[in-house]
Amino acid sequence: MKRSQRCDFFTIPAHNGDDVWSDRSAMPRTPSEYVVHMLFDGGHREEVRFHTIQEFQKWYSGEFVPKSTSDEFISVPVPKINPGEYMVIRPSRLLAIRVEPIFSSSVERY
Repeated sequence: MKRSQRCDFFTIPAHNGDDVWSDRSAMPRTPSEYVVHMLFDGGHREEVRFHTIQEFQKWYSGEFVPKSTSDEFISVPVPKINPGEYMVIRPSRLLAIRVEPIFSSSVERY
């Protein structure tokens, strides 16, 4: 029987060369959607969901980047949850964008 290491919370079995966790990187997870968090000057925050990273990249490079210093409104795609709903922003007022992958196995769901 192999010796174990003692941890504060539980006992960790000694490494015997057959590490079951070493294969985790062999099966990468695929995000089910991407949440784009936008921070505007004045502190207002908004979040928009995209089904794929390519959808976000298409909007970002095609709509946002060409007008990034403009004070004109641009349209932001929103989900088809509420027909007729839309959102427009002034690109020059956007301070930060954070793209977060969401996995269907995530505990917190909207």
